[in-house]
Amino acid sequence: MDIDSLFLDCENDVREQFLKVDAIKRKNSCKVLEAFIKEGVSDSCFNQTTGYGYDDLGREVIEKIFCDIFKSEDALVRSQFISGTHALTVTLFGLLRPNDLLLSITGRPYDTLHEVIGIVDNPSSLKSFNVKYDEIDLVDNDFDYEEIEKYLKERFVKVVHIQRSKGYSTRESIAISKVEKVCKLIKKISPDSIIMVDNCYCEFVSEVEPIEVGCDVAVGSLIKNLGAGIAPNGGYVVGRKDLINLVAERLTAPGEGKEVGPTLGINKSFLQGIYFAPLVVSEALKIAILTSRVMERLGYKVSPRYDEERVDIVQNIIFGNRNDLINYCRGIQSGSAIDSKALVLESDMPGYKDKIVMASGSFIQGSSIELSCDGPVRTPYIAYQQGGLSYEYGRYGVMKAVNYLLDKKDCKN
Repeated sequence: MDIDSLFLDCENDVREQFLKVDAIKRKNSCKVLEAFIKEGVSDSCFNQTTGYGYDDLGREVIEKIFCDIFKSEDALVRSQFISGTHALTVTLFGLLRPNDLLLSITGRPYDTLHEVIGIVDNPSSLKSFNVKYDEIDLVDNDFDYEEIEKYLKERFVKVVHIQRSKGYSTRESIAISKVEKVCKLIKKISPDSIIMVDNCYCEFVSEVEPIEVGCDVAVGSLIKNLGAGIAPNGGYVVGRKDLINLVAERLTAPGEGKEVGPTLGINKSFLQGIYFAPLVVSEALKIAILTSRVMERLGYKVSPRYDEERVDIVQNIIFGNRNDLINYCRGIQSGSAIDSKALVLESDMPGYKDKIVMASGSFIQGSSIELSCDGPVRTPYIAYQQGGLSYEYGRYGVMKAVNYLLDKKDCKN
């Protein structure tokens, strides 16, 4: 098979989708630049604080920029968050108290939250503090509005949890229009319930973010979309001011909250990350769209298809067998700038019950905005590909993966 011709044909097929991505990129870029101008970002914002981190100008400006972008009352943007899971954990522990009820309305959350919640026993879980948990599954990739309404009328739910991206499930990710619809329903029935959104992988994929459609809190990671491959770590929480204060006091200490937290020289990276994020997210989306079309042409099931609405930067490839999943991931690794010679193996990873195969030749460890591909080694053997700092690098990486996959198939035959 002529791989070069296949990719050129597929690029012609996806031209219209690329134009839509560019239109969203332009609007989000304007949103970011207007925030920088409004908040008066200057060279002095790059200075660092140490120790307690009192009176950090750059930190304060960064959090104001996040407020502007997300249209939120307040924001907590800190390097002290080590991952998206950590930011979500701190938020949940900040908002919930013993005997409170947490309800997920997008079914079972991502694997790494299972021990946080207590779905899997852990003496440090929310369950161990007597926080109750329940979940309502999606119906046909949408909220079960009837069941949610019935549930909320029967009991008070302190926090309603929405995970927009699919995680390692087979469902579709949740569009912002569906989030808006369910928020209106929840607030009508239970206005005091806190709607919390896991926004990981979804930032800048659309023109609108969760706080704008009625959510109270949104949480994400800076080694995904909003860090643009520049921020070396960190996470964010945006939303209502009173709720952000609760989260801040859980991250630091009661009575200190947002007033402490040294930046240790990270402000410039955070500012550059959010500045380039609309561009980098658009590049990642184009790589995902191209991948979807190429793999579909090769006979694999994909989700979403190249011409379907994009909600996050994740592209699913349903291989249906263990060898193709592992070989595709190995191909992605071979097309990476870092550790291209490493042989990807399935292995146990903290927070997961199944073995995971993961290709991530990234400058920042675990960075999902850089081209990566991973998945649990279990039926139906789905690869979850995401990221790519530039379209050209991503295109080449996917070409390497396809070549590797097809070569291994030919060897087997």
